Amino acid sequence: MFSFRLFSAAPLKTASQIILAAVIAMLSACATTDDMEVLRQDISKLQRDSASTQNELSGIKEKTTGVAKEESFTTVRQSQAEMQSTLSNVSRDIQVLSGRFDENKYSVEKKLKDSLTETELLRAQMTALEGQIREIKKKIDTIESQAKEDKTTLKEQSGNIGNEAKETSAPTMTDAEKNAKPKVLDKKAQYDAAYALFTNKKYREAREKFELYLKTYPQDELADNAQFWIGEAYYREKDFESAILSYETLLKKYPKSMKAPSALLKQGLSFVEIGDTKTAKVILDQVTERFPKTNEAEIAKKKSDEIGKKQILKKKK
Repeated sequence: MFSFRLFSAAPLKTASQIILAAVIAMLSACATTDDMEVLRQDISKLQRDSASTQNELSGIKEKTTGVAKEESFTTVRQSQAEMQSTLSNVSRDIQVLSGRFDENKYSVEKKLKDSLTETELLRAQMTALEGQIREIKKKIDTIESQAKEDKTTLKEQSGNIGNEAKETSAPTMTDAEKNAKPKVLDKKAQYDAAYALFTNKKYREAREKFELYLKTYPQDELADNAQFWIGEAYYREKDFESAILSYETLLKKYPKSMKAPSALLKQGLSFVEIGDTKTAKVILDQVTERFPKTNEAEIAKKKSDEIGKKQILKKKK
């Protein structure tokens, strides 16, 4: 019994050790006390060896697990590095595409803006021409009506006078009067005379003088100024459609004129006066773009900002 309990308590690792322990148990009946002691020592040694072996296995398992984890972490790190590199390349590509898109967008918007300006100017010119045509038709109708009345009056007077009309002799001209030539002012004097009429607020007379000056001296150095004052005369008379056309003539014929900034500004303000604030804002913005360091540009910017605020408020309503 003793030997059986001892055998049962011993932790054996292999089948050979179990068989050996069984043989020892069977022979324990005739074994001496010394033999039993030796047997106990062997069993204790086996137990220690088993425990040592288990500890070594546990250590190897831990090391193996650590290595596996480190390898997994290394793989993850490599994957993250590759992904970061790919994302950086994609980000650079997106920036390049974004830059190209912005360039194309600016180019398209500028072309559309220029096209819109040209279209609005043409529309304004057509509107102004239609207004002028209407005024001319009215004047023609008035002249025709007056001519009819004068014709009727002449017929009545002719019937009353009959044969009682008497011839009168025309006054004779002296030789000095016949040889006298009309006094012709030089071009500077003509310009100054037209400008004097303008400063005295005789805008119609001043405009006619400037128009005559341009017909007589179209290539003179003051021709662009004369064209500008024609536009100003229309503007002061509140004939804004005609003013727009006059300013446009200056900008087309004399693009490098010193009066170009003022003409473009006044053209924009003329559109404001006729209620076309959309076209006016486009032209005022052109003043700041083409002539950024001028007083006209400052005035144009303030007026454009004012129009922009009103447009925003209108949209909100």
